[in-house]
Amino acid sequence: MGSTEDLDYPHIIVQYSNGFLVSKVMFTACELGVFDLLESGKPLSSDAIAAHLGASPMGMKRLLDACVGLKLLAVEITQEGALYRNTEISNVYLTKSSPKSQYHIMMYYSNTVYLCWQYLADAVREGRNQYEKVFGVSSKDPFGAMYRSDEEMLKFIAGQNSVWSICGRDVLAAFDLSPFTQIYDLGGGGGALAQECVSLYPNSTVTIYDLPKVVQVAKEQFVSPKERQITFHEGDFFNDSIPEAELYILSKILHDWDDDKCKQLLAKVYKACKPGGGVLLVESLLNEDKSGPLATQLYSMNMLVQTEGKERTAAEYSKLLEAAGFGKIQVKRTGKLYDAVLGRK
Repeated sequence: MGSTEDLDYPHIIVQYSNGFLVSKVMFTACELGVFDLLESGKPLSSDAIAAHLGASPMGMKRLLDACVGLKLLAVEITQEGALYRNTEISNVYLTKSSPKSQYHIMMYYSNTVYLCWQYLADAVREGRNQYEKVFGVSSKDPFGAMYRSDEEMLKFIAGQNSVWSICGRDVLAAFDLSPFTQIYDLGGGGGALAQECVSLYPNSTVTIYDLPKVVQVAKEQFVSPKERQITFHEGDFFNDSIPEAELYILSKILHDWDDDKCKQLLAKVYKACKPGGGVLLVESLLNEDKSGPLATQLYSMNMLVQTEGKERTAAEYSKLLEAAGFGKIQVKRTGKLYDAVLGRK
């Protein structure tokens, strides 16, 4: 192992400090439509891109060059000047039309998450989310902020859908779920995970259980009536009854809440669950000593500024499941953004 002199600490600190700048460059290029404009594959000059998108030539040139540095764009120097085009990364993940587009989650981070993170120091001091300062919404109602307008709710739901478009199959294939044919997706939002589930397990039916206004948006914008394997149930699963099913999926649900609220929900799920059935938790797992992964540690900080919850270790989730009555608990780390924990009744 090298000595501390082997490490370029000033360079590392500058890299960390630049993280905010890096993400804002990507968010801004998405918001202005740079990657969508270049999706056709035809390279364009910075002046042409600026004219198409209604931006200043000088500002656009700097943005494009920064995107080249981030390998989100490629540049070719010709006799006519510099011509810019998308890279494969931006075509697949940053254009709105791509099936794996992350555009909507980018916009949610840019317009909601980043506003909350301005008050991270206050969140650390106070131990609670910062929605009251940022949006004037009670800190006890985190989803009141996420759904503070129809536009923001649509951004959030579309953003969650985009996440499952790239990692939904990983968590659903972590265990063989084919024995479960009657599935409830609690907080299933726009239905992307449900769609992945019925695609992977064609003998299953999935009911998305979510708030009435979320269900309405999902029906209108995201889930076609032709997808007969997917149905909906309107309600608040904390306050309303949970129907009987063979498997319940809780994807990124428990990390929003403290232990007591998680135990309350899991106890309701256990009571509703058919004998032999189970619950699948989809969460980003911390190492048992909480030394990483870094992405999960950062997610946990985000839970501090945005919710009442936190990210947990596999042992902590297992303990919550056992307290509700679930047994035969299995854990599978996918190596991707989210992991899977399965408990059986």
